[in-house]
This record gives sequence, structure tokens and C-alpha cells, in this order.
Amino acid sequence: MELSKFTSEPALTSEESEERLGAGIRSLRLSQNLDQATVAARAGVSVRTVKNLEAGRGSSVATLVRVVRALGRTDWLGELQPEVAVSPLRMLAQERRSAAPQRASKPRRRASAADAADSAGTAADPATVRAAEAE
Repeated sequence: MELSKFTSEPALTSEESEERLGAGIRSLRLSQNLDQATVAARAGVSVRTVKNLEAGRGSSVATLVRVVRALGRTDWLGELQPEVAVSPLRMLAQERRSAAPQRASKPRRRASAADAADSAGTAADPATVRAAEAE
């Protein structure tokens, strides 16, 4: 039995979704031939809490998680989480990069043979310097 059968219809109200989810939990409990007291003991909650959950009334997320785990259906909890296609931290970093001001860079000067020789600490061949300056 899949959780999505009980919660996937978008036209349902919150109350209707809670009732369907409770019915799914009850159906799962009965399919495992467990009584409410056994599930309550395994989940560490009261029998009244299990009854309320199955009726779709007044249960917390913590109670839901405990009961679903007690019934051995933690895969249901995975269905409740949306899949993250892009890391939120990556999205933030991308937004920061795109929000940074863009500046034009200065045109780079081509280094002449004389400049290269000066930076290397050697004398350049005069013919090479004249050829580089002619370009």
C-alpha cells in the first residue's frame, strides 16, 4: 500500500487528506494483524494517540513518524520529502555571482620583446626588439 494513494489528490482538503492518511495507517496496521495497543507500545505513544491518528485527528508530525516507523514503513516518510534537484547552497552561490557588479577589463598590452628581456634581466637582441615594435 502506497502513501501517495492517500495524499496525492490535489482537490482534497487538509482534513480529507488527514482522514485518508489515517485510514491508510489503519489499513496497514490491520494488514499486519496488529492491534492499536501493540502499535502504540512499539511507537512509544498512547493508544488514544494511535486512535486519533487513524481517525485523522490531532496528531503531530512526531507522532506520525513514530507510528509509521513502528509499522515498518519508513519509505512513506521518503515520499513526504520533495526531491532536491539543485542544492540550495549552489543556488545561493549562483545568485551571488550573478548579482556581483560586472566591470569591463582594461585592454591588455602585448608585451614586447624588450619588456620581456627587461623583466628577465637580460638584454634583448636589437633586431628582435625592432620586429616586435613593428607589429
